[in-house]
Amino acid sequence: MNIAFFGSPPSAIPSLERLLEAGHSVSLVVTQPDKPAGRGRRLTPSAVKAFAAGRGISVLESFKIRQDQTVLDRLREAGPDIIVVVAYGQIIPDAIIYAPPHHALNVHFSLLPKYRGAAPVQWAVLNGETETGVTIIELNNRMDEGDMLASVATPIGSRETAAGLETRLAVMGAELLLRTIDGIGGVTRVPQDHGRASLAPKIRKEDGRIEWSESAAGIDRRVRALADRPGTYTFFRGRRLQLHGGRPLDAAVDGRTPGEILSSSRDGLLVVCGGGSVYLAEDVQPEGRTRMPAYGFSLGAKIKPGEILGGN
Repeated sequence: MNIAFFGSPPSAIPSLERLLEAGHSVSLVVTQPDKPAGRGRRLTPSAVKAFAAGRGISVLESFKIRQDQTVLDRLREAGPDIIVVVAYGQIIPDAIIYAPPHHALNVHFSLLPKYRGAAPVQWAVLNGETETGVTIIELNNRMDEGDMLASVATPIGSRETAAGLETRLAVMGAELLLRTIDGIGGVTRVPQDHGRASLAPKIRKEDGRIEWSESAAGIDRRVRALADRPGTYTFFRGRRLQLHGGRPLDAAVDGRTPGEILSSSRDGLLVVCGGGSVYLAEDVQPEGRTRMPAYGFSLGAKIKPGEILGGN
């Protein structure tokens, strides 16, 4: 089958790669434009663009696809039988969705109608869900509201991060996509129950800020959900301190201030959280420095019990 593929981040690559391995022809890849990255802010191509270019596939970038006639023109030239969309990053207009005979399919990383939106994996971890999955839908002009063609569920591990879960879902989604396309002529379309829908809006940088008044379990979910992107952080002695990893402990203390450092050991920093719960911060990154074990940071900073994390 001749396919036009829309996608941008690394999580889209397994689907593109699996389509090629199965013998489908990908005649056009549409992706997000190059973006500044790293300390030097050098323009960097999307993961999908780099992958496609390395395999000699025609790539098209668009800043505003809803206003870009070039995309539709190139799509008509490519003449795909179907469009596949995986984490593309923009809302696709009807003129493109309905251009090919089989319209457009989307690989969405949740069990729809739960978690419609840009960040379904992160919100599932942040909210403490125990199960998620992948849904293949036929796109329409409303965000993630199209008819469902296939789905598969998977448990979320008790210590699983959003980054790790997304990697798993990307592989699962690629296999489900391939099976769906192979049977596209006879697949049953199931309308979503909009009354059961929930949203997963784009994560903001400020969502990564640790509020020590939250329970240790809640802080743990926030770190597992957001440490990779956009990053989780607190403040110490007026400077930003990123928190890359840790875990809640089965312990409780009374009469202590949330954010108070109880002790430091080779295991990390023990910090008081909401309700007297306790969190062990294991992996941190001081402002302007590299990532390091929390114990090493405590030695260098000469941290004393009773000091407070948080504030500005």
